[in-house]
Amino acid sequence: MSTDIRIDVYSHVATVTLSRPEVRNAFNDAVIARLSETFVQLGERADVRAIVLAAEGPAFCAGADLNWMRRMADYSREENLQDAAQLAFMLRTLYECPKPTVARIQGDVYAGGMGLVAACDVAVSVDTAHYCLSEVKLGLIPATISPYVIRAMGPRAAHRWFLTAERFGAAEALRMGFVHEVVPAEQLDDQVGEIVRALTAASPGAVRSAKRLVQDVAGRDITRLLIDRTVEGIADIRASDEGKEGVQSFLQKRKPAWLQSS
Repeated sequence: MSTDIRIDVYSHVATVTLSRPEVRNAFNDAVIARLSETFVQLGERADVRAIVLAAEGPAFCAGADLNWMRRMADYSREENLQDAAQLAFMLRTLYECPKPTVARIQGDVYAGGMGLVAACDVAVSVDTAHYCLSEVKLGLIPATISPYVIRAMGPRAAHRWFLTAERFGAAEALRMGFVHEVVPAEQLDDQVGEIVRALTAASPGAVRSAKRLVQDVAGRDITRLLIDRTVEGIADIRASDEGKEGVQSFLQKRKPAWLQSS
């Protein structure tokens, strides 16, 4: 098993830790494949209700590994297409994972690492972290990560940070909505833990459906078709076993079954 990534599961929470501190947790094709496999597997596990994406060392993720970049420098266009498709698949797997995901950002985030953060549902950052979309400095563009990063920071902010490759701090990341919370390092685990407890206290089926709801509705025109889909969505969840159990437990003033089994 690869030592580049650690996976720990405890009390319904899986922690996926990037463990390449010597290269600032930069990823290569092997790490990307391992992350894809991990997110698929954890998404299918009934005992996992939330996933924390963490990292070791001073940086959260510095993007692409330099040795991998050296290999890519001689790739043909077809080889670049295949290579980029692997990264795109990994990011989509993380974004569409049926379990809620929380990025625990203990250090700097650069380039492709921005895609990892943006693909997570919730992001908590230390106040000393810096962020950068550095691609244009290398004559490149943040294409593969752009669907997730633009959704996270908004198109107006993306115009600046994509084009200038400037670094910005955690306070700016919070202001634009790229991260949800900024805390001192000593409070990072407590803040992540608070969010994870909220996620695991909720109905697993409802959390899964609520995540899909945001992805389906965000940015869409409010058409009759969209309204009909939301009507079907609430009808389906009300008729589900967890939906019925949740309402009954509330009315009966008792814990729902998904908490009783914890």
